[in-house]
Amino acid sequence: MVRRLPPFQTLLDEHAADLHRFLVATAGPHDGADAFQETVIAALRTYPDLRSDGNLRGWLFTIAHRKVIDQARARSRRADPIAEPPEVAHVDPEPDGRAGSLWSAVAELPTKQRSAVVQRYVLDRPYAEIAEVIGSSEAAVRQNVRAGLQSLRRNLPDHERQEV
Repeated sequence: MVRRLPPFQTLLDEHAADLHRFLVATAGPHDGADAFQETVIAALRTYPDLRSDGNLRGWLFTIAHRKVIDQARARSRRADPIAEPPEVAHVDPEPDGRAGSLWSAVAELPTKQRSAVVQRYVLDRPYAEIAEVIGSSEAAVRQNVRAGLQSLRRNLPDHERQEV
């Protein structure tokens, strides 16, 4: 049987916006852009050797999910160089400009919970597809989403809880 893969650019054109949105939501604006580039490069390298053309979207999101995990592992091993410590405590502003916002709470979730919540509620993906991307069972994904939402409800200020 001859497999017919679409041109890589076509695949990327179809899924790049959702893929980028997923990575920015799970890894943050700066790291998400880096993860997007790494995902595209990794996918482009392996695309010619791809054995199945069954679920190319899931294949791309699986690569992206693994890039987010790789970044989290690399970040935990990397030392943060500081020229001089600040005299006064400094809090970096959140991407939306507010401390304690929904997105800062999402960023604090463990990787699997964050990925599951973002894919379910930002990308509106079914649990079965999320399970394929994360490499877990559908029941485990449902548990990760439930635990993530409970954590968000517990850690958000009252005015932000209405969004969860």
